[in-house]
Amino acid sequence: VQLQASGGGLVQAGASLRLSCSVSSRTFSSGVLGWFRQAPGKKREFVASILWSGTDTYYADSVKGRFTISGDSSKNTIYLQMSSLKPEDTAVYYCAADPWAAKPRQMPAIPPGYWGQGTLVTVSS
Repeated sequence: VQLQASGGGLVQAGASLRLSCSVSSRTFSSGVLGWFRQAPGKKREFVASILWSGTDTYYADSVKGRFTISGDSSKNTIYLQMSSLKPEDTAVYYCAADPWAAKPRQMPAIPPGYWGQGTLVTVSS
């Protein structure tokens, strides 16, 4: 499974941004996909996840109500729509895949098997 994240950039606080992650795999037809982020000097943290074969989603409390994860299986792509961005959202955002997970809420606890290269999001105050 290969993951390619894109869409990062520099925005002002309160703005919106959408990240994309394309999934390249002939065998990835189930499991969970999601997003993590790592701010400078901090540990990588879970952001959101989605069941690839459905619409079940799960969010970190810090982004709930501001971020929306979605997927388009016809394009083999997941998205992270980020709204009301705050300076503390500044981080490198990574997409991740776990072909063996059955529920999105499993992703924070079980390290995903596959990672994308990351895309930088910078939110200025």
